[in-house]
Amino acid sequence: MDISRILTPRRVNLALNATTKEEAINELTDLLYKDGAITDRAAFIEDVWLREAEGSTGFENHIAIPHGKSAAVKQTTLAIGRTQHDIPWETLDGSQVRCIILFAVRLEDQNTTHIRLLSQVASALADDEVIAQLLVENDASNIIRLFSQYAETDLC
Repeated sequence: MDISRILTPRRVNLALNATTKEEAINELTDLLYKDGAITDRAAFIEDVWLREAEGSTGFENHIAIPHGKSAAVKQTTLAIGRTQHDIPWETLDGSQVRCIILFAVRLEDQNTTHIRLLSQVASALADDEVIAQLLVENDASNIIRLFSQYAETDLC
């Protein structure tokens, strides 16, 4: 999967104003809505919170990966944001979150494209150099390239 086919610089904000999990999810959802990836902002956010209720999506190393599987999603994609403030989030290592990778998944993709995309992101996040770059890089295109290097096959 070539992540650059589903993630554009318009869906990356490296200067989020969010100071809470809710604000971060709202800001990233706004990127998706403005870019036409989702049709109903409120419905998508509701689905993200339903997933959060199942268990925290905090990863580690200041990263969170919330996701919404929703009928409001037109195109399975990601939105990536980095905050100017540490955000309390239940993470595996207890770290505060500064980088959020929001998955927006069409219902029909939840067992296919979503799994491939999650696998690619997880592979990238297993690399300490990628995480270090995610926390400092200021060019959205370079953020996309960080994930693109972990493409398995072009199945998208």
